[in-house]
Amino acid sequence: MVKQGQRIQDLVGLIHKLYAPELAEDWDNVGLQVGDPGRPLDRVMVALDPGLEAVEAARDAGAQALVTHHPLLFKPVKRLTPDDAVGKVLWTAVRDGVAIISAHTNLDCAADGLNNWLAQKIGVEQALPLQAVAGDYLKLIVFVPVGHEDAVSDALFSAGGGQIGAYDQCSFRSSGEGTFRPGPGTQPYIGTVGQRETAEEVRLETIVPKRKLLRVLEKMQKAHPYEEVAYDLLPLKNQVPGAGLGRIGKLAQQATLGEFAARVKESLGCDHLRLIGTDQMPVHKVALCGGSGAFLLQTAHRQGADVLVTGDVKYHEARQAEELGMALIDAGHFATEQLMIEQVIQSLQAAARQLNWGVAFEAYTGEEDPFRFY
Repeated sequence: MVKQGQRIQDLVGLIHKLYAPELAEDWDNVGLQVGDPGRPLDRVMVALDPGLEAVEAARDAGAQALVTHHPLLFKPVKRLTPDDAVGKVLWTAVRDGVAIISAHTNLDCAADGLNNWLAQKIGVEQALPLQAVAGDYLKLIVFVPVGHEDAVSDALFSAGGGQIGAYDQCSFRSSGEGTFRPGPGTQPYIGTVGQRETAEEVRLETIVPKRKLLRVLEKMQKAHPYEEVAYDLLPLKNQVPGAGLGRIGKLAQQATLGEFAARVKESLGCDHLRLIGTDQMPVHKVALCGGSGAFLLQTAHRQGADVLVTGDVKYHEARQAEELGMALIDAGHFATEQLMIEQVIQSLQAAARQLNWGVAFEAYTGEEDPFRFY
């Protein structure tokens, strides 16, 4: 049975579940950029860029939300008028009721995200993150009287705690004794005011994304039988399983740089490529990063990559690759990222089907690489 009544905030939550905002770079701005979180939702358009034409296409298609890779807003807006590029998009989106939601570097870094899709597209197998990322997590430790540990843990999990990679409801339990003395005016669950009490308790530990902490604590306290709940929060910088910047893997069979470049060009539908290296250079181990990833050149070299596939390569980065004896393929920013449109649609459609949402997803097809070559 199809579930009706979805809202913009439900879509934002789903995107955050698939592409956790903790994975985004500090300078980035992901999530809801503009729009009413409570507005009803039944159609979504997906695009690479939040341009005026994309917003208008979403409006004309009857979509209440436009999901893009590149954010519309990076800096605080000092004025909102239709007289500049960003202001015009904002003005139009607000006027026409089109919410804009961005999944940028969190989509790049996600285990099943842009760089993973790029690796599959160009034939790179056994792809692993080129540079691991640490998530913004906390360890929550709470002490629960025996017999209530399941109710409290279920509350933590329902609010978003206990997720480790593809596993959920993750926790650890150990038993012990807790002591406390209820003070004047208290109404203790067990024990007597003014007398020290000893209780059999369970130490319950789980992991919580920092952005979900307040919700998790609220749920925990409602489910906990104690009047005053004892808990600890410890900051974590664990690596996120399968997530990270770029990817590195191998080709099924070794090729020359010329042969591999031809494969990349065909796979990504590029008008052209820029190459650093000779056509006969052997290529087996491949590093890649969609968009602007030449900053990962040294990292790729240290991990034994023969070539780095990315976009927006600068002159001095090309010279650095020559000095390292490593090949570079610049397929362009647009070509290495535009594949996210169909892939994000597939991911959102699959998740929406599981939730029985009555929401349609479609691609914006009006985008082209802004560069022309003669």
